[in-house]
Amino acid sequence: MASQKSIAVATAREPKRERGMQRVAAILDAGAAVFAEKGYDAATMTEVAARSNTAIGSLYRFFPTKEVLADVLLTRYGERIHASLDAITADAAGLDAAGLADRLVDLMSTLRSDRAAAIALMDARGDADGRRSRLRADMRASLVGILAVAGKVPPAQGARVAATLLSQMRSVGPLIDEEAAGLPGLLNELRTMLQCYLAHVFGTAGAKRKP
Repeated sequence: MASQKSIAVATAREPKRERGMQRVAAILDAGAAVFAEKGYDAATMTEVAARSNTAIGSLYRFFPTKEVLADVLLTRYGERIHASLDAITADAAGLDAAGLADRLVDLMSTLRSDRAAAIALMDARGDADGRRSRLRADMRASLVGILAVAGKVPPAQGARVAATLLSQMRSVGPLIDEEAAGLPGLLNELRTMLQCYLAHVFGTAGAKRKP
């Protein structure tokens, strides 16, 4: 993510006042929605401006090109993922299986739009596999640390559990879509499934550590 951030900072204008910060946040939220819906190639800066209620001139003042906007969105997604996992890490000692399951589902639900936009951007631009691999590796490492604190899960087992959790966390977005299409309760089913799995993992890890 560091390489993405260096590109974005070098070419995007950073707002100095609160009003400008709010405007940039609105543009980024609109950009994430447009890229997620239409993909990188079909999305236009005009549509982002309209979606964010921003004059086109103001949009280009902060983000001179569509590529710059995409770079900043990718950077923001990575930063939000890391910040969310850091927050869970800070609370890990007080989390049981149900609490951790809820936090992981909530994380992916909150960042659903950002993730959809990031996937669309990575698919349309170079080094998609490399970007994904780096992000997944960082997320796995964070989850291994969380599991070690919350459930005393040893690193080798934690790596397997983290990979399993990530595969299930990716299903949050599609499940939300299914709920919107008329099949309610799916996220609660996922929470229950993850809770049962984590309870088993924590119990197994605890049993292995007993003398």
